[in-house]
Amino acid sequence: MDDFESTQVKNSGKPDNEAQALQAPPGTSQQKAMPEARLEDLPEKLRRGASLAGWTELMPVQAKAIPYLFSQQDMMIQSRTGSGKTGAYLLPMLEMINPLEKTTQAMVLVPTRELAHQVTIEAQTLGQATGVNSVAIYGGVGYTAQLSALQAGAQLVVGTPGRILDHLLRRSLNLNRLKFLVFDEADRMLSMGFYPDMRRVQAYLPKHPVSSYMFSATYPLPVIRLAGQFLRQPGFLNLSSDHIHVTETEHVYYSVPGMDKDRSLVRIIEVENPHSALIFCNTKVRVDYVNVVLKRFGYDVDELTSDLAQGDRERVMERVRKGTLRFLVATDVAARGIDLPDLTHVIQYEPPEDPEAYIHRAGRTGRAGASGTAISLVNSIERAELQRIGKRFSIPFEERPLPSDEDVERVVSERIIALLEARLRGRDRLQSERMERFVSLARSLGENEDERELLAMLLDDFYQETFHSPLIPSEVDEDSSPKRPKIEREREPGRRSRRPGDRKRRGPKF
Repeated sequence: MDDFESTQVKNSGKPDNEAQALQAPPGTSQQKAMPEARLEDLPEKLRRGASLAGWTELMPVQAKAIPYLFSQQDMMIQSRTGSGKTGAYLLPMLEMINPLEKTTQAMVLVPTRELAHQVTIEAQTLGQATGVNSVAIYGGVGYTAQLSALQAGAQLVVGTPGRILDHLLRRSLNLNRLKFLVFDEADRMLSMGFYPDMRRVQAYLPKHPVSSYMFSATYPLPVIRLAGQFLRQPGFLNLSSDHIHVTETEHVYYSVPGMDKDRSLVRIIEVENPHSALIFCNTKVRVDYVNVVLKRFGYDVDELTSDLAQGDRERVMERVRKGTLRFLVATDVAARGIDLPDLTHVIQYEPPEDPEAYIHRAGRTGRAGASGTAISLVNSIERAELQRIGKRFSIPFEERPLPSDEDVERVVSERIIALLEARLRGRDRLQSERMERFVSLARSLGENEDERELLAMLLDDFYQETFHSPLIPSEVDEDSSPKRPKIEREREPGRRSRRPGDRKRRGPKF
């Protein structure tokens, strides 16, 4: 590793003492820019893996991030999906894992089973010459193959927090020799409802320091708080630029059918799952309409217009001040002087008539070292107006595909499975026995097409109750640590003790 670092400095062409005095998230340390890595600087066994993966050079995000991971300092790294970040953390870990030690030395937590599979395949390709064994751990499949891989001594484990926790409860996964921990797509893990499982996994981390890295497309305050619980005085690296700082706001737009904006807004909210959002409309009539639509869909939302009765305005403002209102729909005039705590998203149901107003709207998020997202819904005419705003103010707009009903169904299904499994793991033995009364009924409802709506109704009610819960507590006691759950419970006379991970599960596993 020393040879690698000295080669970096010699070949990078950049000074290694270039100080960056730019804004970074709260709780992070100011960093000096490190020289970038090059493919030819890597150890030969990693170059062979890169060649097998078809790489001829490192992607920009990999060149910037790899030196920081080799330094083994905790880092928060901002990088979008598809930027090459997986290789950025896999290559250093594959070099620093000891292949002769048949224990779990590195763990990567991811939000979905698809990403777990994808990361594991890339690790196996890049690590063919390293002797490092990798395994994917996720639900929806049986335990047999995963147990065999863990028993054989997989050194790199990639998995979803729920299934990782299952193996920890079963004692089939041991983290006592863990050296490296990566949170990939941390913002998505939070929006998927994995926070409780992540905290419980934390109870199984070893007492010795573990080099930890968090990758996220954005760093709003909820994700920064999450980092504060898992990382120790982390540095911050923004892989979307040459600087170590926060890109304060993402500017995104969706092209939507003119007659389908309301349903498009709902689908975007379901997929984005904002911690909190200020939704702008140009007229009072449109504010009222959007407020009614979102309320009908069960969202925690209220409206604010200039002609709102004083009593109603004070009621709304009180919720705003307390930070208990998740979505506020307002006009530009009504929203002046309002500061929503922890605002992660600004959503423009329609672009402003005055181009200057876009700057004021988008500027409501991405404050105090945190990042945010400004989303615009535009039809064909409004898209041209938005592009003129982007050109005038040099705003790099990103167009995203509008989520389909199938996209929403997939995201919601994954989220509710994670939430239900977290609740199931929290049940004690008596609660589990009580639940057995309904297993036969649940099976029959699932088989009977006419009665499936009953199950769908129960799932919808549960989802609506949990969807509005905070993604992460607003106040975090950083000195507190989660308690490790008791594996063996007190036995009643004549009954066999059973571990939580050993009980039979008839529902879907995540």
